Amino acid sequence: MKIRFKRISILFIIISSVLASRCSKDPQDTTDWPQYLGPHRNSISDQKGLLRSWPEKGPKVLWTAGLGTGFGGAVIRDGKVYVLDRDDEVGDYIRCYDLANGKELWNYGYSAPGRVRFHGSRGMPALDGNYIYSCGHNGDLYCIDINTHKPVWNKNVWKDFGGTELPTWAIVQCPLVYNDLLIVASQAPEAGVVAYNKLTGNVVWNTPPLGNIGYVSPAIIKAGDEDHVVMITAASRGAFGESTSSSRVVGIDPVNGSILWEYTGWQCSIPVPGAVDAGEGRALITGGYQEGSVMLLIEKTEDGKYTVTELYKNPDFGAHTQPPVLYNGYFYTQFSTNNKKEGLVCMSIDGQVKWRTRRSPAFDKGGIIATDGLLICTDGSTKLYLVEPDPSAFKPVASAELLVANPGDENEAARFATQNWAPLALAEGRLLIRDQSRLLCVQVVK
Repeated sequence: MKIRFKRISILFIIISSVLASRCSKDPQDTTDWPQYLGPHRNSISDQKGLLRSWPEKGPKVLWTAGLGTGFGGAVIRDGKVYVLDRDDEVGDYIRCYDLANGKELWNYGYSAPGRVRFHGSRGMPALDGNYIYSCGHNGDLYCIDINTHKPVWNKNVWKDFGGTELPTWAIVQCPLVYNDLLIVASQAPEAGVVAYNKLTGNVVWNTPPLGNIGYVSPAIIKAGDEDHVVMITAASRGAFGESTSSSRVVGIDPVNGSILWEYTGWQCSIPVPGAVDAGEGRALITGGYQEGSVMLLIEKTEDGKYTVTELYKNPDFGAHTQPPVLYNGYFYTQFSTNNKKEGLVCMSIDGQVKWRTRRSPAFDKGGIIATDGLLICTDGSTKLYLVEPDPSAFKPVASAELLVANPGDENEAARFATQNWAPLALAEGRLLIRDQSRLLCVQVVK
């Protein structure tokens, strides 16, 4: 009896351990895609076993789900996909799908009518613990319990801080979870960046107004062994396009919201990409149009203050909608705007452009993920690419037509027909791509 009891006890312990490993997830787990730009918030995935070639018609599309127009990509965790959808006449919808088959499991919607050019959804949600955080078109910030599918708290990052008429392209924010905080850029008249308690929604700190309104989400940069929240605001332009005031790039203490340093040598009037941590206290700032990029070095002095040094500027390497990817010492980005068609561009960390595709082939604001020695890219229009990240030359591995045109209203359809700019998401060997009518799940591993 004692031997049998001992065996049962051991078996119970083993079963309990297996169940615990399945039910709990290491907070540092990197197999999911829980936020904008992935687990590391840098567009780099730890996925292995990527397919090195595709059939003639491209990789297998496992499922599709219909969505309204928009530019917000998906996030993934524990076999579930979440995306922010929008009906401009009604409001925003947070939708949850089964990663295995695309079945919609639940959705939560709220009233937020309104429309601007390039209409539809904007930001990407963030997942943390049992909650999903999402900031909508009108500034509605929601914390939703993913088990009950009901809101825990909600705020408005624009109206709560004195905002009235929405910015030209509405509110564009991808929330940043940092320890116990949820950080977003309000950019309203009474606050620049705001940190909420992620469980209660109470404001923990907010900065004063930082400058003109842009569309940048806060990023974390390492300065020595310290984290800084980096925010970028817009420059002002005169009637003839001349700069009348500078952008501000500021470093913020994530604990209390104090401004640690700032740089005012940047002139982007419509900033969208966040700062990129380039290591060793360096931050790469990029913008669209003619602004290109600037590399900053942030250093702490003996008196505990910070200095900012401009290492270089490069007008031939920039980004319009999503920040560059830093992979093996080189940056890769899509730098095509109204007047500048550089395509996919590679730049060394010291600021030397190594190659650019320009229009052959064209890459225009699409998503990029670096994984398993390759880049997975959409071209911002209809194609998906595999590219070898080689600084010596553009080396495409495979491509396929997978995305479709915008089925929206006739006035905008002709001009904005194939502007598929949503960030990508990758988890469990499945790539999630959003075009202007669908969410696609594509098999990209063996």
